Amino acid sequence: MTQLTEQPTYDDVVLLTVPADGAYLGVLRTATAGLAARLQFALDEIEDLRIAVDEACAMLLSTTTESAELQCRFAVTEDALTVAVSAPMVAGTRLPAETSFAWKVLTALTTSATATAADGRATISLLTRRGFGA
Repeated sequence: MTQLTEQPTYDDVVLLTVPADGAYLGVLRTATAGLAARLQFALDEIEDLRIAVDEACAMLLSTTTESAELQCRFAVTEDALTVAVSAPMVAGTRLPAETSFAWKVLTALTTSATATAADGRATISLLTRRGFGA
């Protein structure tokens, strides 16, 4: 007997690529706020998610060069927003440990936060469900 697991159905996927420079993080924060507002997140949920995206990007900026690009994928479902930010890693660099303050911030502000590093690229994924902090 085969069991089927239900996968989330994404209503919309938005892809943004910006230079790996702190000056461009405002673009990602604004996109985050706009998409969360579209899902009718509460104002404090929107601000929490903006802070989490900013923190995730800061973590990635510390592992890449300024000439690199940050890629951001926003996946919108009926009640959640998943944000996956990725960038190439400089050889020998690592993301902060999951026990670090930066990770404490990410896990406090989102439903879940995960990181992967493979093939010279790091990705931080954030999932926030509407009403998570309520």
